[in-house]
Amino acid sequence: MNVNRGESPPQMGATGGPAVIATHGLTMHFGNVRALEELTIEVGQGVTGLVGANGAGKSTLIKILLGLNAPTRGSASVLGHDILTAGSAVRSLVGYMPEHDCLPPDVSATEFTVHMARMSGLPHAAARERAADVLRHVGLAEERYRPMGGYSTGMKQRAKLAQALVHDPRLVLLDEPTNGLDPGSRDDMLDLVRRIGTDFGISVLVTSHMLGELERVCDHVVVLDAGHLLRESATSEFMQETGSLIVEVLGGPSEQHRLGEALAARGLQCFPAGDAVEVSLNDQTTHDLIVDTVADLGQGLVRLQHRHHRIEDIFREGQASGRIDA
Repeated sequence: MNVNRGESPPQMGATGGPAVIATHGLTMHFGNVRALEELTIEVGQGVTGLVGANGAGKSTLIKILLGLNAPTRGSASVLGHDILTAGSAVRSLVGYMPEHDCLPPDVSATEFTVHMARMSGLPHAAARERAADVLRHVGLAEERYRPMGGYSTGMKQRAKLAQALVHDPRLVLLDEPTNGLDPGSRDDMLDLVRRIGTDFGISVLVTSHMLGELERVCDHVVVLDAGHLLRESATSEFMQETGSLIVEVLGGPSEQHRLGEALAARGLQCFPAGDAVEVSLNDQTTHDLIVDTVADLGQGLVRLQHRHHRIEDIFREGQASGRIDA
């Protein structure tokens, strides 16, 4: 088989299909700052979340994958193209939504998106058609002729997403697309991200420092901490049941505390869990004992359910066990 210059033989991603992104020993130092350290991951098709606190190395990784920064050492490929020898090929196949505001304020979303499509090689007529379609998909159909300097934060994020999609890429890299958004706009943006992967069939790598917000839209999650890989797995594996129950009753913190004390008096292990109580699951009688205790206290039961792992749990467990270099 002939392999084109700048391409690597197909690799298998963690989802079982060809690897969309693959890195091996990827390391990036800025002087004494270690942004990435020996990062080895394989990302398959679908929607993949790249999560970690600010400074974890997410934006650095994206810039390396785009060929904008050369790594200190290690290798990486995107859609089979080596980032060091085929950066132009990578950028022609990939859409990029940067984290920071970079939109010209006196230009409309239509003009900007058409310009970006032309920069990617589309002829003028095709660029205008694609721009109209993608602006409609991201929810800017009514506002597309307005100068972007007057846009809200949510509208600016949608315009940045539109230019990343206009040339019909095979992969989009979305750097903190929910940054600065209110809860409603955040949910709308996450729904758009999911649609890109499902309805449009474009692979997505989306970053977030909000460790729990991507669980509902991602097929796969990569967790970074201080440039190190903490965990890489299917989202469903993060969401497995633990050996405990979450109990919430009406009445606020004082009632949760009263319930916890009563359950502890009956021999159950209890822990505060935000607006609820977490109870260790000893055996099949634990459920009935909780229900009876709530009834005896005359409380109103809001929820009683198995606790599931969250991405935040994995992050905290990794730090507590010392698996991560600070």
